[in-house]
Amino acid sequence: MNAYLLTILAVASALYSVAQPYRKELKALDQYLEQALDDWNVPGMAVAIVKDGETIFSKGYGVRNTSTGEPVDGHSAFAIASNTKAVTAAALAILVDEGKIHWDDRVQDYLPWFQLYDPYVSANLTIRDLLCHRSGLETFSGDLLWYGSQHSRHEVLKRARHLKPKYGFREKFGYQNILFLAAGEIVPAVTGQSWDAFVNERIIAPLNMSNTHLSTSTVNRAANVAQPHNEVNGTNVPIAWVNWDNIAPAGSIITSVSDWSAWLKLQLGQGTLNETVFWSPERTREMWTVHTPEAISERREQIYPTLTFAGYGLGWQLFNHHGHKVVAHGGGYDGMVSRSALVPDQQLGVIVVTNSNTILSYAATYRILDVFLGVKNLTDWSALFKSLAKREEPDHDNALNGVTRIENTHPTHDLAKYAGTYRDDMYGDLTLKLVGDQLAFQFEPTPLFRGTLRHYHYDTFRLNWGVTMMLPPGMVRFDLGNNGLPAGLHVEVINPDFDFTELNFIKLD
Repeated sequence: MNAYLLTILAVASALYSVAQPYRKELKALDQYLEQALDDWNVPGMAVAIVKDGETIFSKGYGVRNTSTGEPVDGHSAFAIASNTKAVTAAALAILVDEGKIHWDDRVQDYLPWFQLYDPYVSANLTIRDLLCHRSGLETFSGDLLWYGSQHSRHEVLKRARHLKPKYGFREKFGYQNILFLAAGEIVPAVTGQSWDAFVNERIIAPLNMSNTHLSTSTVNRAANVAQPHNEVNGTNVPIAWVNWDNIAPAGSIITSVSDWSAWLKLQLGQGTLNETVFWSPERTREMWTVHTPEAISERREQIYPTLTFAGYGLGWQLFNHHGHKVVAHGGGYDGMVSRSALVPDQQLGVIVVTNSNTILSYAATYRILDVFLGVKNLTDWSALFKSLAKREEPDHDNALNGVTRIENTHPTHDLAKYAGTYRDDMYGDLTLKLVGDQLAFQFEPTPLFRGTLRHYHYDTFRLNWGVTMMLPPGMVRFDLGNNGLPAGLHVEVINPDFDFTELNFIKLD
């Protein structure tokens, strides 16, 4: 028998021995997950569970691509988006251990050109502030600067100075992608290596994460990679990958649950895996400590009755569940949603990835946690989350929040008068051209954002995207100047991620 086969058999035997005490639980979970996939109409999902330093479960469900039908397995790569944030925090933790930075160093000591709207905040913002969402900016503020845009990382950060804060500095939690980009840019400022090169050299490669990518540009579509999907009229339709290189430290990682299991083991080992020290336990304690508390609403208490605290550490969400501290994060990419969770006192780690825009991964994670925490009277999280998602589903056919269309109205001017270039100082240009009997639009920094406008009522138009993607249709309202001609426009697209109302386009010609 050759050495390779002996190694495989040894690994399989070790996994079997670890999983043996949980055979009944894993069998029931397997059936639950299989049914949940069908109930949610999700194309594919992969799940891995780490317990006491070993991977005791790793399995794929459904298909990677509904057009081609290849099955998902534990080695299929999915985008895990904001789960990347914990990796960026860990990269900086390595630099803290090496004495090259301190958590409370001022950001401008490394990025002297970086500014936010408030000069005081710009001067006093620290690396720690970047990693725990307490800058004063609202959740997802400024995400249109980077999403699908041609703005470089540097340009995204330069333009962030236009973002107006909603809260006082260090006053309240506001989830931020752009500030994690700034955190990632600390790495090249200190080491001379890009964030990508540093993370690959110091984390990804040493963990042997062979099917893990830091950019869509390195993903071989013919390999074992899942395709993102959107549901259109009840059918899961494959959609194109969107490159996230310009926000990479906040969300670019593409990986398999098999690879990510190594990351979970490293986390549960508090920075050490297989006797290799990546960072110190002290850094882990800092990353797993609440820096920014989150308010717990009455509704959230009703959904999670054992929840008594919630907050954000450095790159991690922190809360309790059935008396246990949970260290977790989610990730939402175009057509893919994922969830990681750690229960340190149980040496338990979970990763669930899907190739659809649903929260099935969250429901599956809670079910797995409950099973391994020995919860009696198990909650059917799949059914509960599905009912919540149904109730919260936005009415995209009424994008004006209840404003009834006024029939038999007309635009103030001929459509040609609305054509031209409109500029938002923060974002850039939006161009409108008259094509036949309708206006065609293009958000210039974002090639994906193109389509047509059709009259709705008065000087308000229906916005329809020309590409199948995660965003629903929206509305465009024109402002008229003192001369009665179009002088500006406002865009409204109801969605949980991108705030188009931050943009104020003024007509240039």
